[in-house]
Amino acid sequence: MRTVREAVLDVLRARGMTTVFGNPGSTELPMLKRFPEDFRYVLGLQEAVVVGMADGFALASGTTALVNLHTGPGTGNAMGAILNARANRTPMVVTAGQQVRAMLTMEALLSNPQATLLPQPAVKWAYEPPRPADVAPALARAAQLAETPPHGPVFVSLPMDDFDAELTEAEDRDAQGAAARRVTHATGPAPETVRHLADRIAGARSAVLVVGDDVDASGAWDAVVALAERTGLPVWAAPVSARVAFPRNHPQFRGELVPAIGPLTQQLYGHDLVVVIGAPVFRYYPYIPGSYLPDGAELILLTRDAEEAARAPVGDAVVADLALSARALTDRLADLLPPGGPAPRSHEQVRITEGPDGVLTPLAAMTAIAQGAPDHTLWVNESPSNVPQFHEATRISTPGSYLFSAGGGLGFGAAAAVGAQLGAPGRPVVAVIGDGSIHYAVQALWTAAAYKVPVTFVVLSNARYAILQWFAQIEHAQGAPGLDIPGLDITAIATGYGVRAHTAHGAGELTKLVRDATAQQDGPVLIDVPITTELPSL
Repeated sequence: MRTVREAVLDVLRARGMTTVFGNPGSTELPMLKRFPEDFRYVLGLQEAVVVGMADGFALASGTTALVNLHTGPGTGNAMGAILNARANRTPMVVTAGQQVRAMLTMEALLSNPQATLLPQPAVKWAYEPPRPADVAPALARAAQLAETPPHGPVFVSLPMDDFDAELTEAEDRDAQGAAARRVTHATGPAPETVRHLADRIAGARSAVLVVGDDVDASGAWDAVVALAERTGLPVWAAPVSARVAFPRNHPQFRGELVPAIGPLTQQLYGHDLVVVIGAPVFRYYPYIPGSYLPDGAELILLTRDAEEAARAPVGDAVVADLALSARALTDRLADLLPPGGPAPRSHEQVRITEGPDGVLTPLAAMTAIAQGAPDHTLWVNESPSNVPQFHEATRISTPGSYLFSAGGGLGFGAAAAVGAQLGAPGRPVVAVIGDGSIHYAVQALWTAAAYKVPVTFVVLSNARYAILQWFAQIEHAQGAPGLDIPGLDITAIATGYGVRAHTAHGAGELTKLVRDATAQQDGPVLIDVPITTELPSL
């Protein structure tokens, strides 16, 4: 008779989930014993790092990630990263070991008495199978739910004594059937909806497109570019974008909207129709009140997320596949609009300047990094105060080339970069991270070194939480403690974890270090870059 473990491995193989990101404890060892040769286990030294690596892996590879945590304490350690994964809409199955069933009632050591409540509300679904025979079908259902738009993490609690339980022939047959199931999601808009939306776009005096993360995540990049070029409309990136959803070097691209109600409305002034594709309406912070739209303007949202459509504070919404919707609109508008559009806007060449004492400004550092990185680089960014300078320097113009955390919590960048390199081994991965941000997931450096993952980490060091100093100005909270972080030596820490580390002095040296690091496959490289502080503006 076959065991639950064998049935679980069948499910995971069928779903292509053969890379396990984990930090094992005693309750997970029964699942992991006799680990099969066709699986890969990636060890992280702390659970938030484990989830962050899985996050980057799933986003870079376009697959569903598998995480294995240590019962309640491990899940608790990982919660911030799971919240980030939910905001990133990352398909991820998070499992955690559980005490043997015979000792759950007495809540023996390492029992998780509220296993399905602990990860809420960060996951789409949380479940503990009532019988050993239900473990494999539960994992199959979890994968299906993680991959259902909007994608996101799910959680399954696994009692440690289930894996050696034997299955009856009927139970084994049911498990194999669950492993083989496939669910396809491709819901197009109704023809009358397309006609109505196209008529509104064609009839607008000055329409504008706003594109968001799900354009890139859903594979709608080309369709949205074609729609923009057919209409000739200006294109903005939605605020706090975690993906690049439109070529940043395209002549119709206007920049990124700011994440505040009043200032964002000012950016859209003069438009009477705002068409949002694949983004919330809108991701705001800090709170700066004002009207949600310019006077007389209307808004249409195209989204795969019914909850996102429901919570939008303004406008109409259509819930459908983004690529199908964009293509249908383009075809319909071909009969309604003349060819051509507004004159393209050219981009000026970025000039490298240095700050006092030869220290690079954020824009100069970003420009030097971009000049050293190959064209097909996959970028990971966690330098929150320098996002505008990053985009100005890199001008990413290909899909699937940028990862940022949509959740607002730090700790994504270093871990996600390791996972992204494992998920997309054919591309160089460059992670641009603040000296404050990297210490939320600094243990990821060990995993990169131990597995010889050739990530290039570039740490921008200004010895402060610069983004918080900006928020202190906006929120009139000057004098708040804890915003300076002197005394950090990231090169020494990286060396201690087994990572080759350098400090770059000047733009030329930085460009060379990035070029050399991205050209090799021998393991990770960290480059520390002292920079000046420039606070962003609204």
